[in-house]
Amino acid sequence: MQSPRKQIPWLLLALLVTAGCRLDMHVQPRYNPLAKSDFFEDQRAARPLVEGTVARGELRADTYFYTGKIGNNDGEYMPFAVTRADLDRGRQQYNVFCSPCHSLVGDGNGFIPTRGFARKPPSYHIERLQKAPIGYFYDVMTNGFGIMLDYSAQISPRDRWCIAAYIRALQLSQKATSADVPAGQAIPSKPPDLLTPGSGATLPQVKPMAAEPEKGESR
Repeated sequence: MQSPRKQIPWLLLALLVTAGCRLDMHVQPRYNPLAKSDFFEDQRAARPLVEGTVARGELRADTYFYTGKIGNNDGEYMPFAVTRADLDRGRQQYNVFCSPCHSLVGDGNGFIPTRGFARKPPSYHIERLQKAPIGYFYDVMTNGFGIMLDYSAQISPRDRWCIAAYIRALQLSQKATSADVPAGQAIPSKPPDLLTPGSGATLPQVKPMAAEPEKGESR
């Protein structure tokens, strides 16, 4: 068996060999993005997807879920059963992405329009949007409308549906009456009296409650 001192030259030689291999592995033929290639006839280094292939995780078999449309028409129904958690998620995402323009109550008086933006968005509470299919709101979020850009990159498909469901809840909240309460279900509380209803960009101001008279005092 060789002594450790005699093994040192062999270890140094091994280090030199592996260092040379490392350089070859790091410096290898490749194309920069959008670079020209003389290998292909169209001279594009970036190749188009093979027809009929789908990237892993990108299969969109449920067309309605991803488009909100049945053929060329906006759909009238949610693609999944809506839960309280879905509405809470829709409210949270709506407040982040939609309320700056559409306001917290959906009347179009959000922060951006009240600061001089030229095109005020329509209120969700006008008759046209009250009657619009729920798939319409999903489609607008997905593809944009007018000067509104699409939010398909910022908001996932399911969250877009949750927002659409929350918009329906906002629409109902502005015109709901006691007749809309299901039979046998009590109304939780009387709505508060307001000093100002708020502009959408500002919160409503609640009228302070009158102090109850103490016992023995006359009203």
